[in-house]
Amino acid sequence: MIVHRRPVSAVVLVLPGGTDSSYERSSWRSPSALRMYPFTWSIAAVFRGRVAVRQVRYRVYGWNGGQASPMPYAWAALEESAARYPDVPIHVIGHSMGGRVAAHLAADARVHGLLALAPWWQYADWRHIHPGVRVVAMHGTADTRTYPHRTAKGIDELAAAGFDATFVPVPDGGHAMLDHIGWWQRAAVDFVRTAIGR
Repeated sequence: MIVHRRPVSAVVLVLPGGTDSSYERSSWRSPSALRMYPFTWSIAAVFRGRVAVRQVRYRVYGWNGGQASPMPYAWAALEESAARYPDVPIHVIGHSMGGRVAAHLAADARVHGLLALAPWWQYADWRHIHPGVRVVAMHGTADTRTYPHRTAKGIDELAAAGFDATFVPVPDGGHAMLDHIGWWQRAAVDFVRTAIGR
């Protein structure tokens, strides 16, 4: 019997957070990785093969200044995904430091969409994003580790430059996304649904 699989409509890379400076080895059991598994699993479950979703693992936990330690692993994941699914749009979802990683990846024309969850955009990282990327950023208004006003500023700047850019405040939301869990999760699924609808 021949089984006809539906073609993959989109690739989604899920990018966990980290910290400013640390050479601690990252682990699949770290809080930052565990925080993102529900996003990865829910996207895989909802879209059942129509979306190829992969959670990226970095070598160490920190960004580490100019070393940008997560980036070689994120770029490798992008290259591997593009090679496996040629001409399929790639979308990135990143939390905290993963939102910074996502913005840097979105300098690549193969990236079509970016969902930033409480992103660490300390250095106007949104300016790496190439024109044409659809950008959605969610940020809890009670977040004191990364700053919702900075995320809103980035989205305003992108929108003024002609991007399809949306800021979604999460009332009283904290950095770890343990509040309003359903809202955060639905936003990720809706982001992917819109992406494949395009």
